[in-house]
Amino acid sequence: MLRGPLGGHETGDCMAEPQDATAQHATGPDPLPDPLPDVHGGRDPVDPFGTGPHTGPYGVGPVSEPYGLDLATPANPPAESRPQPPTGSKPPAGKKGAKPPAEGKQRGPVRAAFAVVLEVAVVLTLALGLSFLIKTFLVQAFSIPSGSMEDTLLIGDRVLVNKLSPGVFDLHRGDVVVFRDPGWLTHEAPVADEGPVLHGLKWAMQGVGLLPEDAEQHLIKRVIGLPGDTVTCCDAKGRLQVNGVSVDEPYVRAGNVPSATPFTAKVRPGSLWVMGDNRSGSADSRAHPAVNNGQVPLDLVVGRTFAIVWPFSRFGSVGAPAGAFSAVPAPSG
Repeated sequence: MLRGPLGGHETGDCMAEPQDATAQHATGPDPLPDPLPDVHGGRDPVDPFGTGPHTGPYGVGPVSEPYGLDLATPANPPAESRPQPPTGSKPPAGKKGAKPPAEGKQRGPVRAAFAVVLEVAVVLTLALGLSFLIKTFLVQAFSIPSGSMEDTLLIGDRVLVNKLSPGVFDLHRGDVVVFRDPGWLTHEAPVADEGPVLHGLKWAMQGVGLLPEDAEQHLIKRVIGLPGDTVTCCDAKGRLQVNGVSVDEPYVRAGNVPSATPFTAKVRPGSLWVMGDNRSGSADSRAHPAVNNGQVPLDLVVGRTFAIVWPFSRFGSVGAPAGAFSAVPAPSG
């Protein structure tokens, strides 16, 4: 009996003789067909370029294993079965000329200087901003230019003014206040020209509170009468009277009388009657009857003076003397 090239039986005149099942089982199934002719010139038909082991139908393993899984080798072999580096071996040295890590670098002198300048600039900016806020809303410094408040305040004294009074806190009789000029200084001599550079620098430093304000357009006096009060000079002993009650004034400069000129003033709503402690040398409410009857509008008041901070030898508080106006009643209508 002849075999064909694919393992089948020849067809023709002769029919293949049937074999019994026992013989067929003994001899096994027909062998696989002969391999195809080598059409790849000796190269692997699965890996024609010879680049590696045969891959399975999904490209994940050898052809000999279904779906590329190597069933003979566990996925995670024990640590002791893994290949270990030889004893005493050293890790590969880094490439020659490799740069050190960034965190190991040290700042150069230029960067260090820039960092210092930046830090100083930030601190100064914050300090100036804080000073400006304090000067604008809380406390402001002023320099005393005249002797109208002697001997309580002397020429050249630096004082601090609480800007929350009036407003958050009320003013009281006897308080020393700074206020913007209500028109009293109109005929004063003009201030000497300091030049644009010096004037600009001075203005900027005063603006942020580093330099005290000069009283060029501000005045400082003591409150004698509040809105509604009646202030009179004088009683039989030469003392001022407020709402009919005589007042002893220990702050008046020695050798001065409370007032050399008699007067009676009814303080308007929203205004103050003010006088200097150096009564003979103060152009205060008495000297300006043509300007709001000599009274100072409350909206021109910058604040209440509470301390002398310069010179250090005169450091101390400023305010109303205890008990000076304690007996004065509230205004009656």
